Amino acid sequence: MSHSEPVIARPEQGEPYLLTPGPLTTSAAVKRAMLRDWGSWDDDFRAMTRDMRHRLLALLGEGAEAFDCVPMQGSGSFAVEAMLASFIPRDGKALVLANGAYGQRSAQTLEYLGRDHLVLDKGDYLPPRGVEVAEILARDPSITHVVAIHCETSSGILNPVEEISEAVYAAGRKLLIDSMSAFGAIELKPSEIRYEAMVSSANKCIEGVPGFGFVIARKEELEAAKGNSHSLSLDVHAQWAHMEKTGQWRFTPPTHVVAAFLEALRAHEAEGGVAGRGGRYSRNRDVMVAGMRELGFETLLQNRWLSPIIVTFFCPADETFVFSRFYDLMKDRGFIIYPGKLTVVDSFRVGCIGQMDEHVMRQVVAAAKDSLAEMGVASAAPPVRALEERARLAA
Repeated sequence: MSHSEPVIARPEQGEPYLLTPGPLTTSAAVKRAMLRDWGSWDDDFRAMTRDMRHRLLALLGEGAEAFDCVPMQGSGSFAVEAMLASFIPRDGKALVLANGAYGQRSAQTLEYLGRDHLVLDKGDYLPPRGVEVAEILARDPSITHVVAIHCETSSGILNPVEEISEAVYAAGRKLLIDSMSAFGAIELKPSEIRYEAMVSSANKCIEGVPGFGFVIARKEELEAAKGNSHSLSLDVHAQWAHMEKTGQWRFTPPTHVVAAFLEALRAHEAEGGVAGRGGRYSRNRDVMVAGMRELGFETLLQNRWLSPIIVTFFCPADETFVFSRFYDLMKDRGFIIYPGKLTVVDSFRVGCIGQMDEHVMRQVVAAAKDSLAEMGVASAAPPVRALEERARLAA
């Protein structure tokens, strides 16, 4: 694929680009796939569900035969809750590795579920490391499972799941991975990284639309999950058993979303699979970050932890910068950015995923430059205290 000419067309009908971690900008072909109605019990739709499950398993590469794929209706958080409730027994205990909103959400979910748990909270800037996990597991033999976020999109940190996995299994425990915003663009091969189950969603790196998530789990874990869940509709074992028996979803499936997702999966394969998709997103990140830094913006994270999914920037210290005004000006120029989720300093986020390439990201930088000028912002440099805090925590 040549990178000298744009390869991604502008959204149809004047739609803005969604610079978010999902929902994201989808292709015209994905949108068109939703124009037909499907019968949820019909053989054609059952074949679509079967094809989708097989295609998702194929993304695992070597070792995929030990796993099965279970789609679950609802948003990504529904699927995360389904995974936690189905694979952590009621008498189990989880260690949640948190460095942002989504690790904290897993902990909150476990609180609702009544599952015993503790949290390793690394704040906004840093990833949990394998040595820390090993130390906690050595101190607390009652921990049965570790919950890790693959890419924490509240900050943009790509967490080191490989070293986390090594620590978990060296201690004889089990790992569950929330790969909501990473699967499909960042490898998660079971031949290289051991885990019992992972979860992702239709509207992330595979570039479908919202409506369902999916759990990919070892078959023995699926079999052992019977009776664990607190919920009828979120019971992964029950959904899996029903699909294996009938080929159907237990309750009304998001038929149009599945049709769109199959189109997205075919495009994902044509782009070169996980490596091809991740390569485009990485180029998006590199071009956008370089351009924003030229304008004076600075990233929350050091380069080594920047994910190709979404990047967090400090808001400028300049008193004339008002995020809500910047947001509106960027939207007027065709780009919807994301507010920050940090607690210590003001920030905003720019996504790198969806139907965008590096040429679009250069337009993003140009839009940011023009928006700053219209606001009268003389410098996009962040507050000194923000950089000092980043340096202190990284030391």
